[in-house]
Amino acid sequence: MPILIDQSKRVIVQGITGREGQARTRLMLDYGTNVVAGVTPGKGGQSVLDLPVFNTVHDAVAATGPIDISVLFIPAGQIKTAALEAISAGVKLLVLVADRVPVWDAMEIAKAAKAAGASFLGPNTLGAASPGHGLIGMIGGRAESAREWFKPPLPGGTGVGVISRSGGMGTSTAYYVGQAGVRISGIVHVGGDAVLGLRIPDVARLYQDDPATDAIVVFGEIGGSQEEELADLITSGVITKPVVAYIGGKAARAGTRFSHAGAIIEGNRGTHAGKVAALRAAGATVVDSFGDVPAAVAQLLRSRSSRSLMTDAERRAVWTTAITRIEPNKVAVRGRDIASLMGNASFGAAVYLILTGKLPDDATGKLMDAILVSSIDHGATPPSCLAARTVASTGAPLSQSVAAGIMSINRHHGGAIEDCARYLRRLTDTARAAKGDLASALDAAADQEIARIKSTGDRISGFGHRIHTKDPRTARLFELAQQAGLRGEPGSHIAAARAIERAVARIGCPLPINVDGAIGAILADMGLDPRVFNGIFMIARTPGLVAHVVEEQTREKPMRRIDPVNHAYDGPAG
Repeated sequence: MPILIDQSKRVIVQGITGREGQARTRLMLDYGTNVVAGVTPGKGGQSVLDLPVFNTVHDAVAATGPIDISVLFIPAGQIKTAALEAISAGVKLLVLVADRVPVWDAMEIAKAAKAAGASFLGPNTLGAASPGHGLIGMIGGRAESAREWFKPPLPGGTGVGVISRSGGMGTSTAYYVGQAGVRISGIVHVGGDAVLGLRIPDVARLYQDDPATDAIVVFGEIGGSQEEELADLITSGVITKPVVAYIGGKAARAGTRFSHAGAIIEGNRGTHAGKVAALRAAGATVVDSFGDVPAAVAQLLRSRSSRSLMTDAERRAVWTTAITRIEPNKVAVRGRDIASLMGNASFGAAVYLILTGKLPDDATGKLMDAILVSSIDHGATPPSCLAARTVASTGAPLSQSVAAGIMSINRHHGGAIEDCARYLRRLTDTARAAKGDLASALDAAADQEIARIKSTGDRISGFGHRIHTKDPRTARLFELAQQAGLRGEPGSHIAAARAIERAVARIGCPLPINVDGAIGAILADMGLDPRVFNGIFMIARTPGLVAHVVEEQTREKPMRRIDPVNHAYDGPAG
């Protein structure tokens, strides 16, 4: 597993409503980090980037569940209060981005973290990144840059772990090492202040225990004893993975600060010469020039026949994909040989695999099949069908006609799947924020929501239908969902959907969830990204569109006026 951050870690952002908080939250989300909420005192009830905002960390935990990591984009003078609050709420890793945090405040945070079994990065840190898995803080600047610069280890392979006392040079180290054809397993900026949470020796221990890290690269500086302590760990055999290091500040004199508050020589302590000598004596490779780091790392890895080195083709690649790998006589989808999948995995299971990277169990695969079948067609009246048949009647080829139908699938046609899932998520967040029994809170939240909708006249995506009072597809989907282990426990999207149905029934106006809403609730509880939900509807509807286009071109006259309502069915009875 990557160190510090991966997709399983649930992250909040304290200070999310500020300019920096919003910008860096977008970076983390775009990179795939599982950011679940934000916290800004006095801004509770708002949302930022579709994330709920709470007044306190305790409120966020109560509403969304336990939090693993909090990233604090908070002014230095307020860091202590915010950090202590997060620690008291059970957060186990804090990222303190601000610099110039008072030393006594940092010491108090360290004391509280130790007592709670928590840890923190910083103060004065850019954070950490696990390429391909997640990012906390602001490393890389933009998600596109981070993906381009830092290539993760291949599945089952390795990379090098970077540790830096400088944020900018930490990023630069990973970038230039990557340009030398080396994969990066992690980047950690420990921070530039004198009192820190996780330090170089601590992060080196994490990399030592990480099977995806083959070597450790350190950008050190004068001042303090972190590098000497790392040397001691190497000498004592605690760190056995090879270390390549560069120590900045060679020309600095005693009493001179080298860029950061923690990089200052005091007497004979923390000198450049002392650090270099200690690391070399311990067996680390220490280069004299920063520009020598990439070549030294690559040479070391070649001598070890390391899987951290990229092939020439991988180095030449302008961009990468984690979906399908093509080699002579072999096709692999998400790492699975497609020939082996053929005949052994259903189409629904294959769709689940390509969208999530995981092959589902039999019950989940059967549920995915049912979702695709449920939306394969809904007659000639939906906009997608009318669009496809209209274009087909002009003599357009199959591809253009079907494309016209696909292009009509949008917010008001098919989009209800995603909209309903997000709506149910917000309802559940509201119920969690109310605290107490979640099932009761969910019913109360649903009652309030129905009262609001009744007064405003708003519609609820995924509920009600222009034809069906009891959609036959919905009951079957929920039955299969239960067989797949999705039983609608309090806090689930399915439970929220049922709460809305009960709330509407209580005012004497039944409004059952329709097939789009059921699919949205089920896919969300399956853990799929809502951004793919509209695409799943397109996948399901495409065979129906093909059938309608072919029928239009073989049975009907060209350029006819297609009545959207007055048509009859003349197919097999059923």
